[in-house]
Amino acid sequence: MIKLSKFLAIVLLLMVPVAHAKNYKLPGFGEGNAVSLDQEYYLGRAWLMSFRRQSPILDDPLIQSFVEHLVYRLAETSRLKERRLEIIVVDNESISAFTTPGGIIGIHSGVLKTAQTRAQFSSILAHELAHLGRQHFVKETVSRRKSPEAGLAALLRKMVLVAVSSPDASTGRGLRYSPQYEKDADGLGIYAQASAGLDPGGTAEMLTVMQEELAGYGPLPPEYFRTHPVTQKRIADAQAEADRFSGRIHEASREFQLMRARVTLSFIQSNDEAIAHFREKRSAGGRQAVPAQYGLILALTSGGYLKEAKQLLAPMREFAPENIVYKIAEANIHVKASEFESAIALLEDGLARAPGNHPLTMSLANAYIGGERYAEADELLSGHSRRHPSDAHLWKLLADVQGKTENLLGMYQSQAEYFALNDALERAIASLDQALGVARNQITSERISTRIAYFEAIKGAAEVLR
Repeated sequence: MIKLSKFLAIVLLLMVPVAHAKNYKLPGFGEGNAVSLDQEYYLGRAWLMSFRRQSPILDDPLIQSFVEHLVYRLAETSRLKERRLEIIVVDNESISAFTTPGGIIGIHSGVLKTAQTRAQFSSILAHELAHLGRQHFVKETVSRRKSPEAGLAALLRKMVLVAVSSPDASTGRGLRYSPQYEKDADGLGIYAQASAGLDPGGTAEMLTVMQEELAGYGPLPPEYFRTHPVTQKRIADAQAEADRFSGRIHEASREFQLMRARVTLSFIQSNDEAIAHFREKRSAGGRQAVPAQYGLILALTSGGYLKEAKQLLAPMREFAPENIVYKIAEANIHVKASEFESAIALLEDGLARAPGNHPLTMSLANAYIGGERYAEADELLSGHSRRHPSDAHLWKLLADVQGKTENLLGMYQSQAEYFALNDALERAIASLDQALGVARNQITSERISTRIAYFEAIKGAAEVLR
Protein backbone atom coordinates (compact mmCIF):
# COMPACT_ATOMS: atom_id res chain seq x y z
CA MET A 1 0.00 0.00 0.00
CA ILE A 2 1.34 3.42 -0.86
CA LYS A 3 1.95 5.92 1.92
CA LEU A 4 -0.81 8.39 2.62
CA SER A 5 1.38 11.39 1.83
CA LYS A 6 2.03 9.94 -1.62
CA PHE A 7 -1.67 9.19 -2.00
CA LEU A 8 -2.60 12.78 -1.18
CA ALA A 9 -0.10 14.08 -3.68
CA ILE A 10 -1.55 11.82 -6.37
CA VAL A 11 -5.14 12.74 -5.60
CA LEU A 12 -4.36 16.44 -5.66
CA LEU A 13 -2.98 16.01 -9.15
CA LEU A 14 -6.25 14.61 -10.39
CA MET A 15 -8.04 17.92 -10.79
CA VAL A 16 -5.22 19.90 -12.41
CA PRO A 17 -3.99 19.73 -16.02
CA VAL A 18 -1.28 17.14 -16.47
CA ALA A 19 1.02 19.68 -18.10
CA HIS A 20 1.11 21.65 -14.84
CA ALA A 21 0.79 18.77 -12.36
CA LYS A 22 4.46 18.65 -11.42
CA ASN A 23 4.30 22.29 -10.28
CA TYR A 24 1.27 21.78 -8.02
CA LYS A 25 2.04 21.98 -4.31
CA LEU A 26 0.28 19.79 -1.77
CA PRO A 27 -1.79 22.03 0.54
CA GLY A 28 -0.66 21.97 4.16
CA PHE A 29 -2.69 20.38 6.89
CA GLY A 30 -3.18 23.74 8.57
CA GLU A 31 -2.88 24.22 12.30
CA GLY A 32 -2.91 21.31 14.72
CA ASN A 33 -5.03 18.42 13.52
CA ALA A 34 -6.94 20.46 10.97
CA VAL A 35 -7.62 18.95 7.57
CA SER A 36 -7.85 21.35 4.65
CA LEU A 37 -10.94 21.61 2.47
CA ASP A 38 -8.85 20.77 -0.60
CA GLN A 39 -7.66 17.56 1.02
CA GLU A 40 -11.23 16.66 1.97
CA TYR A 41 -12.49 17.41 -1.54
CA TYR A 42 -9.99 15.22 -3.35
CA LEU A 43 -10.21 12.41 -0.80
CA GLY A 44 -13.99 12.42 -1.14
CA ARG A 45 -13.91 12.20 -4.94
CA ALA A 46 -11.39 9.35 -4.86
CA TRP A 47 -13.51 7.53 -2.30
CA LEU A 48 -16.68 7.95 -4.36
CA MET A 49 -15.30 5.81 -7.17
CA SER A 50 -14.74 2.96 -4.74
CA PHE A 51 -18.21 3.40 -3.29
CA ARG A 52 -19.92 3.22 -6.69
CA ARG A 53 -18.23 -0.10 -7.31
CA GLN A 54 -19.75 -1.55 -4.13
CA SER A 55 -23.22 -0.02 -3.95
CA PRO A 56 -26.13 0.22 -6.42
CA ILE A 57 -26.85 3.82 -7.35
CA LEU A 58 -30.50 4.48 -8.16
CA ASP A 59 -31.05 5.14 -11.86
CA ASP A 60 -34.05 7.47 -11.62
CA PRO A 61 -33.49 11.00 -12.97
CA LEU A 62 -36.71 12.30 -11.42
CA ILE A 63 -35.76 11.20 -7.90
CA GLN A 64 -32.15 12.29 -8.38
CA SER A 65 -33.27 15.74 -9.49
CA PHE A 66 -35.75 16.04 -6.59
CA VAL A 67 -33.12 15.16 -3.99
CA GLU A 68 -30.50 17.44 -5.56
CA HIS A 69 -32.82 20.44 -5.58
CA LEU A 70 -33.74 19.83 -1.94
CA VAL A 71 -30.09 19.51 -0.91
CA TYR A 72 -29.14 22.74 -2.66
CA ARG A 73 -32.12 24.53 -1.10
CA LEU A 74 -30.94 23.45 2.35
CA ALA A 75 -27.30 24.14 1.51
CA GLU A 76 -28.12 27.80 0.96
CA THR A 77 -28.97 28.08 4.65
CA SER A 78 -26.41 25.58 5.98
CA ARG A 79 -23.02 26.64 7.26
CA LEU A 80 -21.07 24.85 4.56
CA LYS A 81 -17.52 25.79 3.76
CA GLU A 82 -17.36 23.21 0.97
CA ARG A 83 -19.92 24.09 -1.71
CA ARG A 84 -18.76 21.58 -4.34
CA LEU A 85 -21.37 18.96 -3.55
CA GLU A 86 -21.91 15.51 -5.02
CA ILE A 87 -25.30 13.94 -4.25
CA ILE A 88 -25.96 10.23 -4.67
CA VAL A 89 -29.14 8.22 -4.07
CA VAL A 90 -28.43 4.61 -3.14
CA ASP A 91 -30.91 1.96 -4.29
CA ASN A 92 -31.47 0.42 -0.87
CA GLU A 93 -34.65 -0.01 1.20
CA SER A 94 -32.94 0.59 4.54
CA ILE A 95 -32.95 3.89 6.43
CA SER A 96 -29.50 5.38 6.00
CA ALA A 97 -27.75 8.57 4.99
CA PHE A 98 -24.16 9.73 5.12
CA THR A 99 -21.72 12.44 4.27
CA THR A 100 -18.03 12.10 3.62
CA PRO A 101 -15.33 14.76 3.49
CA GLY A 102 -15.29 16.70 0.26
CA GLY A 103 -19.01 17.37 -0.08
CA ILE A 104 -20.26 13.84 -0.75
CA ILE A 105 -23.87 13.45 0.41
CA GLY A 106 -25.61 10.11 0.10
CA ILE A 107 -29.05 8.90 1.07
CA HIS A 108 -30.75 5.53 0.70
CA SER A 109 -33.98 5.55 -1.28
CA GLY A 110 -35.53 3.72 1.69
CA VAL A 111 -35.54 7.03 3.58
CA LEU A 112 -37.79 8.50 0.88
CA LYS A 113 -40.15 5.56 1.30
CA THR A 114 -40.19 5.70 5.12
CA ALA A 115 -40.54 9.46 5.58
CA GLN A 116 -44.16 10.59 5.46
CA THR A 117 -43.62 14.26 4.60
CA ARG A 118 -41.04 16.34 2.78
CA ALA A 119 -40.09 18.00 6.09
CA GLN A 120 -39.31 14.59 7.59
CA PHE A 121 -37.25 13.54 4.59
CA SER A 122 -35.40 16.85 4.32
CA SER A 123 -34.58 16.74 8.04
CA ILE A 124 -32.25 13.80 7.35
CA LEU A 125 -30.53 15.78 4.60
CA ALA A 126 -30.28 18.88 6.82
CA HIS A 127 -28.77 16.82 9.63
CA GLU A 128 -26.14 15.32 7.34
CA LEU A 129 -25.35 18.72 5.84
CA ALA A 130 -24.75 19.99 9.39
CA HIS A 131 -22.28 17.16 10.03
CA LEU A 132 -20.56 18.10 6.79
CA GLY A 133 -20.48 21.81 7.55
CA ARG A 134 -19.04 21.24 11.01
CA GLN A 135 -16.54 18.67 9.68
CA HIS A 136 -17.67 16.27 12.39
CA PHE A 137 -16.52 13.17 10.54
CA VAL A 138 -13.00 14.45 10.14
CA LYS A 139 -12.79 15.85 13.67
CA GLU A 140 -14.16 12.64 15.21
CA THR A 141 -11.59 10.54 13.37
CA VAL A 142 -8.52 12.78 13.39
CA SER A 143 -8.91 13.71 17.07
CA ARG A 144 -8.29 10.09 18.03
CA ARG A 145 -4.93 9.95 16.27
CA LYS A 146 -1.60 11.54 17.03
CA SER A 147 -1.22 12.93 13.52
CA PRO A 148 -3.53 14.18 10.76
CA GLU A 149 -2.12 11.57 8.38
CA ALA A 150 -2.99 8.70 10.72
CA GLY A 151 -6.45 10.16 11.18
CA LEU A 152 -7.02 10.43 7.45
CA ALA A 153 -5.85 6.86 6.94
CA ALA A 154 -8.38 5.67 9.51
CA LEU A 155 -11.03 7.82 7.89
CA LEU A 156 -10.44 6.23 4.49
CA ARG A 157 -10.69 2.73 5.91
CA LYS A 158 -14.05 3.44 7.54
CA MET A 159 -15.84 5.67 5.06
CA VAL A 160 -17.10 2.89 2.78
CA LEU A 161 -18.23 0.78 5.75
CA VAL A 162 -20.44 3.60 7.00
CA ALA A 163 -22.00 4.30 3.62
CA VAL A 164 -22.87 0.70 2.76
CA SER A 165 -24.38 0.07 6.22
CA SER A 166 -22.17 -2.81 7.20
CA PRO A 167 -23.90 -5.31 9.50
CA ASP A 168 -20.77 -5.47 11.65
CA ALA A 169 -21.80 -4.00 15.00
CA SER A 170 -18.24 -3.00 15.82
CA THR A 171 -18.23 -0.66 12.84
CA GLY A 172 -21.00 1.39 14.41
CA ARG A 173 -19.24 1.64 17.74
CA GLY A 174 -16.09 2.85 16.06
CA LEU A 175 -17.82 5.55 14.03
CA ARG A 176 -20.51 6.82 16.34
CA TYR A 177 -20.59 10.61 16.65
CA SER A 178 -20.33 12.06 20.10
CA PRO A 179 -23.65 13.13 21.72
CA GLN A 180 -22.51 16.73 21.40
CA TYR A 181 -21.96 16.37 17.65
CA GLU A 182 -25.38 14.76 17.24
CA LYS A 183 -27.06 17.54 19.20
CA ASP A 184 -25.12 20.14 17.23
CA ALA A 185 -26.20 18.58 13.90
CA ASP A 186 -29.83 18.38 15.02
CA GLY A 187 -29.85 22.04 16.03
CA LEU A 188 -28.16 23.29 12.87
CA GLY A 189 -30.36 21.07 10.73
CA ILE A 190 -33.52 22.45 12.33
CA TYR A 191 -32.25 25.99 11.75
CA ALA A 192 -31.52 25.16 8.10
CA GLN A 193 -35.00 23.68 7.68
CA ALA A 194 -36.71 26.79 9.04
CA SER A 195 -34.46 29.14 7.07
CA ALA A 196 -35.20 27.24 3.86
CA GLY A 197 -38.95 27.56 4.36
CA LEU A 198 -39.39 23.94 5.46
CA ASP A 199 -41.14 22.81 8.64
CA PRO A 200 -38.49 22.69 11.42
CA GLY A 201 -40.68 20.17 13.21
CA GLY A 202 -39.69 17.58 10.61
CA THR A 203 -36.66 16.51 12.67
CA ALA A 204 -38.66 15.46 15.75
CA GLU A 205 -41.26 13.82 13.52
CA MET A 206 -38.65 11.83 11.58
CA LEU A 207 -36.90 10.77 14.77
CA THR A 208 -40.24 9.46 16.03
CA VAL A 209 -40.75 7.53 12.79
CA MET A 210 -37.24 6.10 13.11
CA GLN A 211 -37.89 5.10 16.72
CA GLU A 212 -40.96 3.17 15.58
CA GLU A 213 -38.94 1.53 12.79
CA LEU A 214 -36.19 0.62 15.25
CA ALA A 215 -38.67 -1.38 17.34
CA GLY A 216 -39.00 -3.82 14.45
CA TYR A 217 -35.31 -4.75 14.44
CA GLY A 218 -33.62 -7.30 16.64
CA PRO A 219 -30.45 -6.84 18.70
CA LEU A 220 -28.49 -5.73 15.64
CA PRO A 221 -30.10 -2.60 14.14
CA PRO A 222 -28.93 -1.07 10.84
CA GLU A 223 -25.70 0.94 10.86
CA TYR A 224 -27.42 4.31 10.70
CA PHE A 225 -29.26 3.69 13.97
CA ARG A 226 -25.98 2.84 15.67
CA THR A 227 -24.13 5.91 14.40
CA HIS A 228 -27.18 8.15 14.98
CA PRO A 229 -28.88 6.73 18.10
CA VAL A 230 -32.52 7.76 18.62
CA THR A 231 -33.57 8.51 22.20
CA GLN A 232 -36.65 10.07 23.74
CA LYS A 233 -34.52 12.95 25.01
CA ARG A 234 -33.20 13.61 21.52
CA ILE A 235 -36.75 13.75 20.17
CA ALA A 236 -37.83 16.10 22.97
CA ASP A 237 -34.84 18.37 22.40
CA ALA A 238 -35.56 18.51 18.66
CA GLN A 239 -39.19 19.41 19.31
CA ALA A 240 -38.20 22.12 21.79
CA GLU A 241 -35.75 23.56 19.26
CA ALA A 242 -38.41 23.59 16.54
CA ASP A 243 -40.88 25.34 18.85
CA ARG A 244 -38.51 28.29 19.09
CA PHE A 245 -39.43 29.24 15.52
CA SER A 246 -42.65 31.22 15.32
CA GLY A 247 -45.08 30.74 12.48
CA ARG A 248 -44.49 27.01 12.00
CA ILE A 249 -44.70 25.94 8.37
CA HIS A 250 -47.26 23.30 7.49
CA GLU A 251 -47.10 22.74 3.77
CA ALA A 252 -47.84 19.66 1.71
CA SER A 253 -45.45 18.74 -1.05
CA ARG A 254 -47.16 16.92 -3.88
CA GLU A 255 -43.82 16.34 -5.61
CA PHE A 256 -42.43 14.57 -2.54
CA GLN A 257 -45.42 12.23 -2.40
CA LEU A 258 -45.03 11.46 -6.12
CA MET A 259 -41.36 10.61 -5.63
CA ARG A 260 -42.29 8.48 -2.63
CA ALA A 261 -44.70 6.55 -4.87
CA ARG A 262 -41.90 5.97 -7.38
CA VAL A 263 -39.61 4.59 -4.69
CA THR A 264 -42.36 2.39 -3.24
CA LEU A 265 -42.96 0.94 -6.70
CA SER A 266 -39.25 0.20 -7.13
CA PHE A 267 -39.32 -2.05 -4.05
CA ILE A 268 -42.33 -4.14 -5.18
CA GLN A 269 -41.09 -7.10 -7.21
CA SER A 270 -44.36 -8.22 -8.84
CA ASN A 271 -46.14 -5.86 -11.21
CA ASP A 272 -49.53 -7.37 -10.34
CA GLU A 273 -48.75 -6.83 -6.66
CA ALA A 274 -47.82 -3.22 -7.39
CA ILE A 275 -51.08 -2.61 -9.23
CA ALA A 276 -53.08 -4.10 -6.35
CA HIS A 277 -51.10 -2.07 -3.80
CA PHE A 278 -51.74 1.27 -5.47
CA ARG A 279 -55.38 0.47 -6.25
CA GLU A 280 -55.97 -0.12 -2.55
CA LYS A 281 -54.14 3.10 -1.58
CA ARG A 282 -56.10 5.08 -4.16
CA SER A 283 -59.48 3.71 -3.06
CA ALA A 284 -58.71 4.77 0.53
CA GLY A 285 -58.84 8.40 -0.61
CA GLY A 286 -57.41 11.25 1.42
CA ARG A 287 -54.02 12.89 0.90
CA GLN A 288 -52.50 9.74 -0.58
CA ALA A 289 -55.09 9.35 -3.36
CA VAL A 290 -53.22 11.38 -5.98
CA PRO A 291 -49.74 9.88 -5.40
CA ALA A 292 -51.38 6.43 -5.27
CA GLN A 293 -53.04 7.15 -8.61
CA TYR A 294 -49.65 8.19 -10.01
CA GLY A 295 -48.07 4.98 -8.72
CA LEU A 296 -50.92 3.00 -10.26
CA ILE A 297 -50.34 4.73 -13.61
CA LEU A 298 -46.67 3.74 -13.52
CA ALA A 299 -47.49 0.13 -12.61
CA LEU A 300 -50.18 -0.09 -15.30
CA THR A 301 -47.78 1.32 -17.89
CA SER A 302 -45.12 -1.18 -16.94
CA GLY A 303 -47.64 -4.01 -17.21
CA GLY A 304 -48.90 -2.87 -20.61
CA TYR A 305 -52.34 -1.73 -19.44
CA LEU A 306 -52.02 1.46 -21.40
CA LYS A 307 -55.69 2.34 -21.95
CA GLU A 308 -56.39 2.54 -18.23
CA ALA A 309 -53.11 4.32 -17.60
CA LYS A 310 -54.07 7.02 -20.14
CA GLN A 311 -57.52 7.41 -18.61
CA LEU A 312 -56.14 7.87 -15.12
CA LEU A 313 -53.44 10.29 -16.25
CA ALA A 314 -55.69 12.51 -18.39
CA PRO A 315 -57.26 14.54 -15.53
CA MET A 316 -53.88 14.95 -13.85
CA ARG A 317 -52.35 16.32 -17.04
CA GLU A 318 -55.33 18.64 -17.51
CA PHE A 319 -55.04 19.92 -13.95
CA ALA A 320 -51.27 20.54 -14.20
CA PRO A 321 -50.28 20.61 -17.91
CA GLU A 322 -46.73 21.85 -17.22
CA ASN A 323 -45.99 19.36 -14.45
CA ILE A 324 -42.81 17.60 -15.59
CA VAL A 325 -43.55 14.43 -13.60
CA TYR A 326 -46.92 13.97 -15.31
CA LYS A 327 -45.48 14.93 -18.70
CA ILE A 328 -42.83 12.22 -18.45
CA ALA A 329 -45.49 9.72 -17.36
CA GLU A 330 -47.47 10.46 -20.53
CA ALA A 331 -44.33 10.19 -22.66
CA ASN A 332 -43.57 6.80 -21.11
CA ILE A 333 -47.04 5.56 -22.06
CA HIS A 334 -46.32 6.61 -25.67
CA VAL A 335 -42.94 4.84 -25.57
CA LYS A 336 -44.52 1.67 -24.17
CA ALA A 337 -47.02 1.79 -27.05
CA SER A 338 -44.13 2.30 -29.52
CA GLU A 339 -45.55 5.76 -30.31
CA PHE A 340 -42.07 7.26 -30.26
CA GLU A 341 -42.78 10.34 -32.35
CA SER A 342 -45.60 11.38 -30.00
CA ALA A 343 -43.30 10.93 -27.01
CA ILE A 344 -40.51 12.87 -28.70
CA ALA A 345 -42.79 15.79 -29.60
CA LEU A 346 -44.07 15.97 -26.01
CA LEU A 347 -40.61 15.83 -24.46
CA GLU A 348 -39.01 18.25 -26.93
CA ASP A 349 -41.73 20.76 -26.04
CA GLY A 350 -41.05 20.19 -22.35
CA LEU A 351 -37.31 20.64 -22.80
CA ALA A 352 -37.85 23.85 -24.78
CA ARG A 353 -39.70 25.21 -21.75
CA ALA A 354 -37.15 23.87 -19.24
CA PRO A 355 -33.75 23.77 -21.01
CA GLY A 356 -31.23 21.40 -19.49
CA ASN A 357 -33.78 19.69 -17.24
CA HIS A 358 -32.22 16.36 -16.29
CA PRO A 359 -35.31 14.09 -16.17
CA LEU A 360 -36.72 15.51 -19.40
CA THR A 361 -33.36 15.16 -21.16
CA MET A 362 -32.90 11.53 -20.14
CA SER A 363 -36.50 10.70 -21.06
CA LEU A 364 -36.08 12.34 -24.47
CA ALA A 365 -32.85 10.43 -25.05
CA ASN A 366 -34.65 7.16 -24.37
CA ALA A 367 -37.47 8.16 -26.72
CA TYR A 368 -34.93 8.98 -29.44
CA ILE A 369 -33.34 5.57 -28.90
CA GLY A 370 -36.72 3.82 -29.06
CA GLY A 371 -37.44 5.62 -32.33
CA GLU A 372 -33.97 4.69 -33.64
CA ARG A 373 -32.99 8.36 -33.90
CA TYR A 374 -29.55 7.56 -32.57
CA ALA A 375 -27.69 10.56 -33.98
CA GLU A 376 -30.03 12.93 -32.14
CA ALA A 377 -29.67 10.90 -28.95
CA ASP A 378 -25.88 11.10 -29.31
CA GLU A 379 -25.96 14.88 -29.73
CA LEU A 380 -28.40 15.35 -26.83
CA LEU A 381 -26.51 13.15 -24.38
CA SER A 382 -23.08 14.41 -25.41
CA GLY A 383 -24.12 17.94 -24.51
CA HIS A 384 -25.83 16.81 -21.33
CA SER A 385 -22.77 14.86 -20.18
CA ARG A 386 -20.91 18.15 -19.77
CA ARG A 387 -23.52 19.26 -17.24
CA HIS A 388 -23.58 15.87 -15.48
CA PRO A 389 -20.06 14.45 -15.82
CA SER A 390 -20.41 12.21 -12.76
CA ASP A 391 -23.57 10.42 -13.90
CA ALA A 392 -22.42 6.88 -14.66
CA HIS A 393 -25.82 5.86 -16.05
CA LEU A 394 -25.66 8.72 -18.56
CA TRP A 395 -22.20 7.68 -19.79
CA LYS A 396 -23.34 4.06 -20.20
CA LEU A 397 -26.37 5.12 -22.26
CA LEU A 398 -24.25 7.49 -24.34
CA ALA A 399 -21.68 4.76 -25.07
CA ASP A 400 -24.47 2.42 -26.22
CA VAL A 401 -25.91 5.11 -28.51
CA GLN A 402 -22.50 5.93 -29.99
CA GLY A 403 -22.03 2.26 -30.74
CA LYS A 404 -25.26 2.37 -32.76
CA THR A 405 -24.05 5.38 -34.75
CA GLU A 406 -20.58 3.85 -35.21
CA ASN A 407 -19.08 6.85 -33.45
CA LEU A 408 -16.18 4.76 -32.22
CA LEU A 409 -14.14 7.67 -30.91
CA GLY A 410 -17.02 8.90 -28.80
CA MET A 411 -17.98 5.40 -27.70
CA TYR A 412 -14.52 4.55 -26.40
CA GLN A 413 -14.29 7.82 -24.50
CA SER A 414 -17.77 7.44 -23.00
CA GLN A 415 -16.98 3.86 -21.98
CA ALA A 416 -13.83 5.13 -20.28
CA GLU A 417 -15.79 7.66 -18.20
CA TYR A 418 -18.32 5.00 -17.21
CA PHE A 419 -15.61 2.52 -16.21
CA ALA A 420 -13.68 5.15 -14.25
CA LEU A 421 -16.74 6.25 -12.31
CA ASN A 422 -17.21 2.62 -11.29
CA ASP A 423 -13.58 2.16 -10.25
CA ALA A 424 -12.68 -0.04 -13.24
CA LEU A 425 -9.60 1.99 -14.11
CA GLU A 426 -7.77 -0.66 -16.13
CA ARG A 427 -10.80 -0.92 -18.44
CA ALA A 428 -11.06 2.88 -18.60
CA ILE A 429 -7.45 3.17 -19.75
CA ALA A 430 -7.91 0.32 -22.24
CA SER A 431 -10.91 2.13 -23.74
CA LEU A 432 -8.89 5.33 -24.11
CA ASP A 433 -6.08 3.36 -25.77
CA GLN A 434 -8.67 2.24 -28.31
CA ALA A 435 -9.80 5.85 -28.71
CA LEU A 436 -6.22 6.85 -29.50
CA GLY A 437 -6.26 4.31 -32.32
CA VAL A 438 -9.17 6.05 -34.06
CA ALA A 439 -8.30 9.68 -33.24
CA ARG A 440 -8.06 11.75 -36.41
CA ASN A 441 -5.95 14.72 -35.31
CA GLN A 442 -3.20 15.68 -32.89
CA ILE A 443 -5.41 17.82 -30.66
CA THR A 444 -7.78 14.91 -30.02
CA SER A 445 -4.88 12.55 -29.38
CA GLU A 446 -3.35 14.93 -26.85
CA ARG A 447 -6.67 15.32 -25.06
CA ILE A 448 -7.04 11.53 -24.82
CA SER A 449 -3.45 11.13 -23.64
CA THR A 450 -4.08 13.67 -20.91
CA ARG A 451 -7.11 11.70 -19.78
CA ILE A 452 -5.06 8.49 -19.74
CA ALA A 453 -2.50 10.17 -17.48
CA TYR A 454 -5.35 11.28 -15.23
CA PHE A 455 -6.64 7.72 -14.86
CA GLU A 456 -3.13 6.36 -14.33
CA ALA A 457 -2.76 8.73 -11.39
CA ILE A 458 -6.08 7.58 -9.92
CA LYS A 459 -4.89 3.97 -10.01
CA GLY A 460 -2.24 4.75 -7.43
CA ALA A 461 -4.70 6.58 -5.21
CA ALA A 462 -7.20 3.72 -5.39
CA GLU A 463 -4.76 1.39 -3.61
CA VAL A 464 -5.45 3.20 -0.35
CA LEU A 465 -9.18 2.47 -0.58
CA ARG A 466 -8.83 -1.28 -1.04
